[in-house]
Amino acid sequence: MSHDHAVEGSDSLKEFRKFRERMNAEILGENNLVINRFFALDTRTYEAGALDVKTKELLGLVASLVLRCDDCVTYHLARCREEGISRQEMFETLSVGLVVGGSIVIPHLRRAVDTWTRLEAKA
Repeated sequence: MSHDHAVEGSDSLKEFRKFRERMNAEILGENNLVINRFFALDTRTYEAGALDVKTKELLGLVASLVLRCDDCVTYHLARCREEGISRQEMFETLSVGLVVGGSIVIPHLRRAVDTWTRLEAKA
């Protein structure tokens, strides 16, 4: 997600989720075999297996931060919050992403912390 579309404000997380759900339904409704299978693979990847869901969401958060995808970071932060991840666990996870991704990750780190703080405030 570009900086212009960064998730900001109290209603933005709700708007982000609604947009994501609406667009996923439209995309999947086209019944494109490759797209539908890829989305299904993505969903299955984050199910519990040898690794629990919490660990997989933390891995998704690190990968998203390193790849500098604010949409993905926001999604995984919300899922991490749903999985009961603490602020300390989130910061340790972000620290791994920062070390792997380098200083170019810092703007995304700022937005991630802002998003997390807003998620905490909603609780």
